[in-house]
Amino acid sequence: MLKSMKNIKASNGMKNISIFIIMCAMILTPFVGNKVAYVSGAGLVPDCGIITNVDKDGKATEEKVISNPCDFADLMDLVNNVINFLLFVIATPLVAIILCYAGFLLLTSGGSSEKMTKVKSIFKNVIIGYIVALLAWLLIKTILVTVGFEPKDAFLIEF
Repeated sequence: MLKSMKNIKASNGMKNISIFIIMCAMILTPFVGNKVAYVSGAGLVPDCGIITNVDKDGKATEEKVISNPCDFADLMDLVNNVINFLLFVIATPLVAIILCYAGFLLLTSGGSSEKMTKVKSIFKNVIIGYIVALLAWLLIKTILVTVGFEPKDAFLIEF
């Protein structure tokens, strides 16, 4: 009886480690691939509203001239860049780190039911929150593309 109990605990520990490794691999896979098209040096703010001393013909003037005035499309590009940055550059690695932390807590819980409940709660809340954020992003992108807004970086992933 005692020997079979040890085998059950050992198999649960191995199962937990396997689940932890698989979850980390699934979460971190997008960062290893070369499909993400976010250019880190491009900046979030679109190039517009540049104040110069040169007019449209290229001649120097005494007064300040706005060479490329900002319009509504530039504002939409800014909003698009900020949302993409927050969702893909900030939230995705944060989700991966939190899931790895929860996996570590799962491995070190030692079978404690209250720690297991906490870990399950962390997993559930993080995954549901991230899925809701991705679905909201997808819904907004679909609506914007449907009504005709097509920035050069409408989606971060190259197809």
